Amino acid sequence: MEPKDKADDGGRHVGGDVQQAQAQGAPGRPTLAEVLLAAEELWPESLAQEWDAVGLVAGRPDAKVQRIMFAVDPTLEVIEEALDWGAQLLITHHPLLLKGVTSIAANTGKGQAVHRLIEGGCALLTVHTNGDSAVGGVSDVLADALGLTDVSPLSPAPLGLPEEGIGRVGQLPAVMSLGDFAERVFGVLPSVAGGVRVAGDRQGLVRRVAVCGGAGDSLFDAVRASGADVYVTADLRHHPASEARESAVNGRPYLVDLSHFASEWLWLPAAAQALGNVLTDQGFDVELAVSQTNTDPWDFILTPGLGRGGQG
Repeated sequence: MEPKDKADDGGRHVGGDVQQAQAQGAPGRPTLAEVLLAAEELWPESLAQEWDAVGLVAGRPDAKVQRIMFAVDPTLEVIEEALDWGAQLLITHHPLLLKGVTSIAANTGKGQAVHRLIEGGCALLTVHTNGDSAVGGVSDVLADALGLTDVSPLSPAPLGLPEEGIGRVGQLPAVMSLGDFAERVFGVLPSVAGGVRVAGDRQGLVRRVAVCGGAGDSLFDAVRASGADVYVTADLRHHPASEARESAVNGRPYLVDLSHFASEWLWLPAAAQALGNVLTDQGFDVELAVSQTNTDPWDFILTPGLGRGGQG
C-alpha cells in the first residue's frame, strides 16, 4: 500500500486480447474521448463543487489511449513517472490549474507541467470533488477501509443520488477505544512523515464515525448533526480544530487528523479498477497503473518523544 519513491514498471492489464476483441467487432484501444465518457459515467462532472476545476486539462480527444496512470497530484515528478511508463493519459485527483492563468510558459512549474504533458503525448484529466462525491469515491473508499457500515453522505450532493455527496458517516462493527481506532486509521494509510494526529480521550469509546478524504474542516456542522463520535479528515487547521473541541459535547466528536495526500491515495487503486471495469465492459483494452510517487510535501517530523533529529 505504501507509495514508493519511484514507479514500478508495470500496470494492471485490463481487457482481453486486442486481436480477439477486434475480431469480435470491439474497438480495442479506446480514444481519449471514449475514456472521458467512461470517466463521466463513474465521476459525473455535475457532482463537482462550483469552485472546482475538473475535466480534461490537456490532450486530443481523438488520440488513442493504451496506458492510463492514476495519481493524487500532477507534480512534475508524477508526470515524469507517467511518461517513463508510457502513459497516454494521467488522471489526477487534484487540479493542475485550479485558478485562472494568463500564461503557461515553461518558466513556471505549472507551465513546465503542461509542456511536458504535451511534448510527451500524455493527456491530463482532473477528477476532484466529483471523485469525492460519487459512489465509490474518496470518502467511500476511506470508510470501507475503516470497516464502516450503514454509510451515508455527510453533505448530500444537490444534483446527485441520495448516496452521493461530500464526506461519509457510518458505524463501526463494534465499539472501540479512540486509541485503538486511531491505530486502525494509521494502519490502513500509506506511510507519510506526519503520521496521524488525534484529539480526544485515548480511552474514550467510539462507534459512529464521520470521514472526509482531503481537507474537511468546512463540514463540522454536518459532523455534529450526524452524531458522530469521531471525525476523520485531513489538514485540520488550528482555529477550526480548537473551536470544534470547545463546542464538543462530552468531548465528542473526537478528531483524527491525517495527511491530505494519504487520505486520498487510498482511492487511486479503487478508481483504476472501476475505470478498467467500465472500459472492459465496453470491449476496450487498456493498461492501468497507480503512481508510486509520494507527493506528500513533508519529509520528516520532530516530536517530543523522539528528541532532536528524531523522525516520525
